[in-house]
Amino acid sequence: MSSRLPETTAYVRVTRQSWQQGTIEGEVSAGAFEWQFQWRFREEKTLVIEPSQGRALIQEPLNRFLEKWDYQLEPGGDYSFTIRAQF
Repeated sequence: MSSRLPETTAYVRVTRQSWQQGTIEGEVSAGAFEWQFQWRFREEKTLVIEPSQGRALIQEPLNRFLEKWDYQLEPGGDYSFTIRAQF
């Protein structure tokens, strides 16, 4: 008998990127939630997510995803990652 952890797929779309300013902006959705984000990878890796509703659910997993993949993400690109939680 295996008790699997619940999983939710988060979908990320990069809408803007500026290496000069050190930012990546985009949209992320998981379950019924949608957010806008700005990742400032030169400012001590600051992640801003709006709106605040459900932000606590996505902040840590999105932060890990961006830290791992930031230099490979491109504007217009669609990406996804799995979160070990049900949204």
